Amino acid sequence: MHKHVPGRLRGYHEPFVGGGALFFSLRPRRAFLADSNGELIHTYQQVRDQVCGVLDALSLHVYERSHFERVRALDPVELPPSERAARFIYLNKTCFNGLWRVNRAGRFNVPFGRYKAPTFLDPGALIRASQALKGAQIQHAPFELSLQKARPGDFVYLDPPYDPVSATASFTSYTQDSFGWEDQERLAAACAALNRRGVRFLLSNSATDRVRRLYRGFEQRIVHAPRHVSCKADGRGRVDELLVFNG
Repeated sequence: MHKHVPGRLRGYHEPFVGGGALFFSLRPRRAFLADSNGELIHTYQQVRDQVCGVLDALSLHVYERSHFERVRALDPVELPPSERAARFIYLNKTCFNGLWRVNRAGRFNVPFGRYKAPTFLDPGALIRASQALKGAQIQHAPFELSLQKARPGDFVYLDPPYDPVSATASFTSYTQDSFGWEDQERLAAACAALNRRGVRFLLSNSATDRVRRLYRGFEQRIVHAPRHVSCKADGRGRVDELLVFNG
């Protein structure tokens, strides 16, 4: 992944930031992070600006099914900002498979996860994340809006919801608005626009035939990546992942 990132980053953009693994690995000085998941973006903003408050709120949580279900039932918009961010972190770390999924009403609906001792309160990790986020602009926005900020010489990493490899493998309900094939086509058009503007990009997606055709005008590379989300242990393993890039 890193070999496709420019040595000097004028500006770093990640419109599907999710867990932000590449961002936190690179720690760019000038970054523009966005996502369609408003709870995730709120959490990043609070970790950046009020990490001590988030840690204090997290310290009140316990790993118990009854507590998990009470916290899950809360309306996040009615909580104080730091408590709202702590709720997101707690649920993400203690739910089944660490999966964030919402129903059509936008309510988180993943069940309680069975772990020996999940780590949802990690002061060192959150403080390091806060430091990395200090120079970042963090926005709740669709990818097309966030990409308007990319300028010639900038670098964009795109990690959208993946095209399902089978009829039963689809997971697009990260937010209440699912990410379907028309969205994949819009994303490909946005990548073509970035290329015309002189913006370097790297995109990851499933290595399905139709995704490969969608990006046939760009460089492509297939890599083997671990798959973590599956209800059955034998459904986890290594899968083909497609990297698409223009430089």
